Amino acid sequence: MTELRHTTSLAIGGLIALAAALGIGRFVYTPILPLMVEALDLTRAQAGLVASANFAGYLAGALLATTTLITGSRRTWLLSGLAVSALTTGAMASFSSMTVFVLLRFIGGAASAFVLVFSLALVLDRLSLVSRANLSAVHFGGVGVGITASALLVSGLVKLGADWRSLWVASGMLSLIALAIVAYLVPDRTDSPAPSVSASADGNRVFVVLVVAYGLFGFGYVITATFLVAIVRASAEVHALEPIVWLVVGLTAAPSVALWTWASGRIGIGWAFALACCIEAVGVAASVLWPATPGVLLAATLLGGTFMGITALGLVGARRVTERDARRTLAIMTVAFGIGQIVGPTFAGVVRDATGSFLVPSLTAAGALLVAAMLVIMVSRQIP
Repeated sequence: MTELRHTTSLAIGGLIALAAALGIGRFVYTPILPLMVEALDLTRAQAGLVASANFAGYLAGALLATTTLITGSRRTWLLSGLAVSALTTGAMASFSSMTVFVLLRFIGGAASAFVLVFSLALVLDRLSLVSRANLSAVHFGGVGVGITASALLVSGLVKLGADWRSLWVASGMLSLIALAIVAYLVPDRTDSPAPSVSASADGNRVFVVLVVAYGLFGFGYVITATFLVAIVRASAEVHALEPIVWLVVGLTAAPSVALWTWASGRIGIGWAFALACCIEAVGVAASVLWPATPGVLLAATLLGGTFMGITALGLVGARRVTERDARRTLAIMTVAFGIGQIVGPTFAGVVRDATGSFLVPSLTAAGALLVAAMLVIMVSRQIP
């Protein structure tokens, strides 16, 4: 019973960590972005650049997490990442300079990568050791919980007349509260990574395919995840949905990992990953091809209902086909994901400014998701 309470608390601590660093630290930019664009007269290319800076930091953080420079307690690095994420989020309110925005979001992105890599290595390894891997769905559900919390926070404060600066401050304060809770729930133990073992040739080949597919997924989801609220705000037909569209993403994301974990148990990780990518592609396309209330709600639902499930399936699949140190495997996947995320928002912003529409970027993203699905189907039988 004591071990059960411990592992449950650990999973909840991981949930809150991801909620703060990713659900808030990364994704709160989406509902705040339209207000910043109006107040600061930003172009979509500039907005995309700020988003890409966060993802570039995410890539840098993932790369750094694989090096021998990062030693010591995983818990210490986890809490440090949470602290930096919270501080850089709140600090966005104090400036109006694009240079500073880019710098803060870069640092915040690196911090969020540390939280993801170290929380996954810490929490998932411990859950596996005590045969409680089923609780990993709780851990991954944190991103959806964070998106929901940030959507409620932003929409509530906007109704009270808050400006974009107040929204960043409130988001940073909420993240600091989460930091205190994680510090309480995640115990301070000495963590030793598993020794690195060479994987088989087949395992390495499947891993490479998963890495490429994961990078395509990063590109495929991020354009809609970054600009969905801006798309809704700019459309007279669906403008009224702005306060709720991001909330729909969060509410559907929170239980999605449990759903896709169940699906993977029935049809296999590879097929579940591919199916989720195809469903998400439909949502991404709907965001620009069906500019009406049903289309926007479908886009939000399918995005929220798949992107964290795909994230979890990709990481779990990678762990199963390799025998590397968990931290290194997760970091390599995060690097691929980060590259896709960096390219996506800047590409979308530049094309949007040139064409006046997110149609081409979004359909390109949907195509990337379909390619990712096909790649994983090719190796699905070799994923345990």
